[in-house]
Amino acid sequence: MAAPNSTTFSHLSFILVGIPGLEPWHPWISIPFALMYTAAALGNCGLLLLIATQHRLHEPMFIFLSMLAVADVLLSTCTVPNTLAIFWFGRKAISFSACLTQLFFLHFGINVDSAILLAMGFDRYVAVCDPLRYTTVLTNERIGKIATAIVFRSFCINVPVVFLVKRLPFCASNVIPHSYCDHIGMARLACADISIDIWYGLAVPIANIILDFVLIAVSYVLILRAVFKLPTKDAQHKSLSTCSSHVCIILLFFIPAFFTFLTHRFGHNIPKHVHILLADIYVLIPSVLNPIVYGIKSKQLRVQMVCVLSRKGRWC
Repeated sequence: MAAPNSTTFSHLSFILVGIPGLEPWHPWISIPFALMYTAAALGNCGLLLLIATQHRLHEPMFIFLSMLAVADVLLSTCTVPNTLAIFWFGRKAISFSACLTQLFFLHFGINVDSAILLAMGFDRYVAVCDPLRYTTVLTNERIGKIATAIVFRSFCINVPVVFLVKRLPFCASNVIPHSYCDHIGMARLACADISIDIWYGLAVPIANIILDFVLIAVSYVLILRAVFKLPTKDAQHKSLSTCSSHVCIILLFFIPAFFTFLTHRFGHNIPKHVHILLADIYVLIPSVLNPIVYGIKSKQLRVQMVCVLSRKGRWC
């Protein structure tokens, strides 16, 4: 730890305990975690490879899906390997700089995920409400600008978090009762006023994730209004079916996000190990299920996958 000054000092490393209260169960908990992480990595990397190599998938919807796959791999990789190292090898120590890095990429990945789902909502809105202009509205150049805006927004939102934590003095415990570093978890160990951290940590989900969800909801209200104006039930069903995959992954992301956020803020009677277990699962479940959902729901993906597996990909 750092040399003390006149009143305070800061730790050079922290101790991550994993899931507090469930330490004897860590080896058993690690098995589903490792399996889910492997499935997430293989599923999302396989999806990226399929989209990259199959020209028929070079459409806006699948480009956004590939961006989501990258964000999911980033989000799970920045937390799960370190969690497994704690469970398997007892490697609980993490340097201050590594903790800050993990904290940044964790929050960055969550915000990128949310923004990509919003972009996919815009994609579905254009596809259903203005299909004749779909290819002219969502050009590769415009998709590139949307991707740049997503990364820029998420970066600008989360850089202040790093500096908010970095400015804090840590003069008491260096034990973080979690399996990875997060903003408020680190800030609560500081021997200083963390009001700014608490308010910023509250403002970011409200201003970004909740706003993204509201805008997605608005887009689906407009989509439903357009769909119900279609003359036949078959046309309505066909239009809605193009949105089913997106709706599923919206639910997979936002329901755990809101549940984790609300229980963390207001679920004071919920045991600590339940909070941490839910937080660990939250970064894994969407990453595991998103490729599966799109693989099941998207006929184009299924066809291209069959072509590749049957070694006829060049003719698909």
